[in-house]
Amino acid sequence: MRRGRLFIFLAFILILGLVAVLVVWRFFIVPSQQSAEVQATPTLPPVEILVVSQAIPKGTVLDETMLASVPWQQDSIAPGMYKSSQINEVIGRIVRFDLQAGMPLLSSMLLSEGEQISAAGSPWSLSIPPGMVAVSVPVNRLSAVSYAPQPGDHVDVIVSMLFVDVDTDFQSILPNNTGVVIASGPLDPTTGERAPLTVDISNGVYGKTIIDPVLGQAVYVVPSEAQRSRIVSHMLLQDVVVLQVGDFPLKVEQTTTPQEATPTPVPEEGQAPPPPPVPDIITLIVRPQDAVTLNYLMLAQSQLAAQLSLALRGANDSSRESTLPVTLGFLLEQYQVPVPAKLPFSLNPRIDILSPIQLPITQPTQ
Repeated sequence: MRRGRLFIFLAFILILGLVAVLVVWRFFIVPSQQSAEVQATPTLPPVEILVVSQAIPKGTVLDETMLASVPWQQDSIAPGMYKSSQINEVIGRIVRFDLQAGMPLLSSMLLSEGEQISAAGSPWSLSIPPGMVAVSVPVNRLSAVSYAPQPGDHVDVIVSMLFVDVDTDFQSILPNNTGVVIASGPLDPTTGERAPLTVDISNGVYGKTIIDPVLGQAVYVVPSEAQRSRIVSHMLLQDVVVLQVGDFPLKVEQTTTPQEATPTPVPEEGQAPPPPPVPDIITLIVRPQDAVTLNYLMLAQSQLAAQLSLALRGANDSSRESTLPVTLGFLLEQYQVPVPAKLPFSLNPRIDILSPIQLPITQPTQ
């Protein structure tokens, strides 16, 4: 019995010893080793890097006034950053993107070293993403959303086209004109030859034969007017970026002396300056295939067979919506527009064309 108590007492003493050793190791030995390691690795001093000191638009040539030096931790320097000692390597370089003040200057923000503005092309080409192209389309006040779009806005492109039926062989608008073939007569008693076949081209119009439901007789009918075109409107492109509204400014080299240069007319005192020219063209950034499509439609628009219009999108709206082409049948079905019934009475005088109401001209009240 005493021996069992002795074993229990010795085991208890052993456990207390192990706990004491663990406490000493955890709270005294390990912290001292960690502090020794920290003291063995001193903190690296910060270095000066180049940052943008002001907003810089793309295509700008860097100079010393656009850059500043700030301290930066050496272990946080990203690849492509420039130290303040490398300022001579970036002076004269061309900015590839729009830069905001306070941004660290990176090598990816600049064009290749030694590349000049002439080699980089126009500054507007820097705004075109890879795989995209810019194409200009004609606009007017109505098709350009009253000239609301500005460079950087996003628009949708709507196309409207006119369709007619044509003869597959002749590629001419149906119906075809008719002609009369005159058969050859009897043999000529003098020469013994038969007169050749002749064709009389008349102004007849090819029609069709129908059976009158009342008389039960065949009636040959011809159209009373030329074929009417069928119009369709469709959303052609969505979320297209506007590169420029109106013409791009031309960079004309100075070839004349200051004495020969024509001075810019200055408006007289009290005279309002002339209004800016109204833009009649807009440049869009599209895919190459869309550029070819727009070129085809512009040629069709020049012959009044198609019409391009723009719709301005919201500032942060990049959504895409599936739209349906609009025809006369779509309007009647989608918006439940009834076709007027044939009534035994009508308005007098008759109305064939919807003309806008002409309002009287009045002077605004003060």
